[in-house]
Amino acid sequence: MTEEQKQKLEAQLWKIANELRGKMGADEFRDYILGFIFYKYLSEKQHLFANKLLETEKVKEYSLVKNKADLKAIQEESLENLGYFLRPDELFSAITEKGNIKIDEEDEDAEDNFIIPDLQAILSSIETSTMGNESEDDFNKLFEDIDLASTKLGRSPKARNILIAKVLKHLDEVDFRLDEIESDVLGDAYEYLIAQFASGAGKKAGEFYTPSQVSKILAKIVTLGKKKIKNAYDPACGSGSLLLRIGREVKVGEFYGQELNRTTYNLCRMNMILHDVHFSRFDIKQEDTLEEPQHLGKEFEAIVANPPFSAQWKGKDNPLNETDDRFSQYGALAPSSKADFAFVQHIIHQLADNGTGAVVLPHGVLFRGGAEGTIREYIIKEQNYLDAVIGLPPNIFYGTSIPACILVLKKCRKHDDNVLFIDASADFEKDGNKNKLTNDHVTKIVDAYEKRESVDKYAYAAPLSEIAENEYNLNIPRYVDTYESEGQVDLGTVARELANLEDAMAKTDKTIASFCKELGIEAPFGVKL
Repeated sequence: MTEEQKQKLEAQLWKIANELRGKMGADEFRDYILGFIFYKYLSEKQHLFANKLLETEKVKEYSLVKNKADLKAIQEESLENLGYFLRPDELFSAITEKGNIKIDEEDEDAEDNFIIPDLQAILSSIETSTMGNESEDDFNKLFEDIDLASTKLGRSPKARNILIAKVLKHLDEVDFRLDEIESDVLGDAYEYLIAQFASGAGKKAGEFYTPSQVSKILAKIVTLGKKKIKNAYDPACGSGSLLLRIGREVKVGEFYGQELNRTTYNLCRMNMILHDVHFSRFDIKQEDTLEEPQHLGKEFEAIVANPPFSAQWKGKDNPLNETDDRFSQYGALAPSSKADFAFVQHIIHQLADNGTGAVVLPHGVLFRGGAEGTIREYIIKEQNYLDAVIGLPPNIFYGTSIPACILVLKKCRKHDDNVLFIDASADFEKDGNKNKLTNDHVTKIVDAYEKRESVDKYAYAAPLSEIAENEYNLNIPRYVDTYESEGQVDLGTVARELANLEDAMAKTDKTIASFCKELGIEAPFGVKL
């Protein structure tokens, strides 16, 4: 698919999404449109898979299959390979046809067929079709955020039905190109929509999406020098964009993630499936990672995270944290008002010896004292797991304008006598009221990390002894000097400019005085005549 075709598809989907925009907020209509797109994807995937099975049969088109034995056989194959099953009458095209809506019709009295109960039943059927199968957890309550009875879709059932039918009709006319083996068109378009929703969702956006260029930096760093990895993990996975970005850099065996927000957790599972990650290759859980970790006992080759900045957690309020293997050895627990280092400790605990972790955090983790200072010193002095500190520009994240940094963590460090500091805070482009990183900025950061050389005003490999002298304060300006000296001042030129200004002021004074004389008034006080 060409870039022009890709952009056309993204524009089509965004236009369809705006069918719902006038009815509800960005974070609400996101759940509906992404849910409908996901249903269309599952439907078309089922249709293509079934038609492949029917190639040697008399009836070669799945939508025409009536024989119960044939349907049963297709169901068994579908559950084993796709993880779910849709009957021919449950396909997206079938329910759209039943809606029989004219997409340019605005009158609520337009003739239509009522499809809301059928659509709700189909979405429930997709979930229940997986019960008792390996894919059950991956599809359980996946569509629970799509409330087709919500008055936000329309005041009356008829109005809601017309709106839903129109959206489905629009989507039915979009070609997702699922039959193109090398194409991930829909996955790209889905990511585009998630980014657009994040842009308009304000503070809530940080809960589910990391800017794509930041994701790219993290993914490239944790996969540097590798073509494939055993597994990847994100303890605050949001919509799964960070994990999926790793999959673009290298071949990943399995994806693991945990997310607290239920709606975002559902979005992550949809995003995985939509990017053609087989249900057997991902394990996404919904729970508080710090209090109820779901993947303890596993070690991961690549860990990425963009946890909520300075989030609250139970800390000392939960006595179990003091004996938890993730936190107990550091001499202090992260403050209950700032869970940043608790996430770092969690990542270290689950990082494999051959693995790399990269986590986005607020700048405060670099220099705040107290318990955080104690933990920071232990990581550097006792464990020697901190590999690099990367300073990012301000105002590039959704929901906050504060500058952030990336901590890169390794248990078996090749360069174990220093920590690399990169100051990329000045490298960005304006993008409306936000800042953004370009591909060149990303490349510059990753290259600097890989080469690990000193670059004036940009990168410096600080010996551990120097960091100790600074009492384990990691504030980047202590190590990367970005001070720009002012140019020399030519005093002779300045003196001449001042003399010229004096002459100009004298001429102006005379002009003002002459005007005042003609008007018969006194010249302004303080004017030199």
